[in-house]
Amino acid sequence: MGIPTITSARIYKGQQMNKTGEETVFKFEEFPNVALSKTYGSDRQIPDSSQTATALMCGEKANFYTIGVNDKVSQGDCASEIPSNKLTSILDHFIADGRSGGFVTTSRLTHATPGSSYAHTANRAWESNEKMKDVPEKCKDIAYQFVYDNTKIQVAMGGGRRHFLPNTTKDPEYNTKYGRRVDGQNLITEWQKKQGAKGRNHRYVWNKGEFDSVDPQTTDYLLGLFEYSHMQYEVDRDTSSNGEPSITEMVEKAIRILKKNSNGFFLLVEGSNIDIAHHDSLAAKALTETVSLDKAVTKALELTNEEDTLVIVTADHSHVFSMGGYNYRGNDILGLANPIDYEPPLDGMPYTTLNYANGPGVNFTSGKRPNLTNVDTTAFDYIPQAAVPVEYETHGGEDVPIFSKGPMSHLLNGVKEQHYVAHVMQYAACVGDFKDDNHCKNTEHKPTCSACLITLDRITLFLSLIGIYLKQFCFK
Repeated sequence: MGIPTITSARIYKGQQMNKTGEETVFKFEEFPNVALSKTYGSDRQIPDSSQTATALMCGEKANFYTIGVNDKVSQGDCASEIPSNKLTSILDHFIADGRSGGFVTTSRLTHATPGSSYAHTANRAWESNEKMKDVPEKCKDIAYQFVYDNTKIQVAMGGGRRHFLPNTTKDPEYNTKYGRRVDGQNLITEWQKKQGAKGRNHRYVWNKGEFDSVDPQTTDYLLGLFEYSHMQYEVDRDTSSNGEPSITEMVEKAIRILKKNSNGFFLLVEGSNIDIAHHDSLAAKALTETVSLDKAVTKALELTNEEDTLVIVTADHSHVFSMGGYNYRGNDILGLANPIDYEPPLDGMPYTTLNYANGPGVNFTSGKRPNLTNVDTTAFDYIPQAAVPVEYETHGGEDVPIFSKGPMSHLLNGVKEQHYVAHVMQYAACVGDFKDDNHCKNTEHKPTCSACLITLDRITLFLSLIGIYLKQFCFK
């Protein structure tokens, strides 16, 4: 979530409550510590989500399109995926220390941000093996890594069934769609077999009815794949038993399962649909997803103790999304800029408050912008105008905010390199590089962080603000 996303979503939230909107405050905006994060990657001035998520989760900047590996690995270079180039994520550190961990996302489980918490790959597009026919066998796809290399992850919920099913198997929800794996493996079945062989109380669910039936007290391992690809936008979500849970419902279920571990837990929550909506230039949906993410943050705070829970809400990057004009107070944030007489458009055409620097919203005729006077710019599927025509809107390169509260959150102030966040989490939880640090050995002054929440989007919010991701980490 870039600043324009947060500001406009905040106003939108207030206006939905019949207020002018500008005075509204998100829950995470009440956090006492605020910083800025520099999002550039090792090889990109403006990054993609895989390299930013790797920085946040693993503590090192990475190259474009790579996940969970250092910058000695370039996009598509399978040969460089050697053990010494693979990074350890904060989720890995928690699990290695006997704590619980998991993630919740509204994207595919194998997408960039969730993938960065458990996978190592030179190409984020290798979500299943359908695109790896010419890639050496030693390089495994992301879904394969989740099932075979990460059996201790206790909670994983989101979308993306297609990368877990073989291309001969129909999706349970869509009769005309099939899985995408070309190795014949049903990784959902394999996950169930592995958990069963270890004698674990586990559940696999794919719709809201099954999700609602999961008892957190009797379930220790939960895999939820609620869509063929990404999960639905909140405004389009089927709330019946045949539909899918909200991000808030997933966060609550995840925390209730993970908090049973007295040693603490880590939870990454990603409001990915903020980012996905921005890429499609669906501004209204991006704002509603941001509001949904804030609800998830609020629920997470209700379920955890602020004295021993580090909560981080941030974004992995921004978007080329802007908010402009000289609007009167209370002007509909999704409407036309008003008034326009102070700096009137040179072409005489009205314009919306929210716009994109690039994207699909370019539909000029005869060299002129369309007249928006009779257009419903508040519709969820309305695409605001853009300056440069591209199929999908791009990321922005400016710094993004970090909101935090809880043990050691005072370390997140000022302007920081993005990968610094991962080291703060390790330090607060006494894991990884800081497991044997003096402040962890001194029981009198040892941090008592039993839970750590991080939200992120593309704004990952570590709650998620770009697209918004809600990421949570819990430790003790």
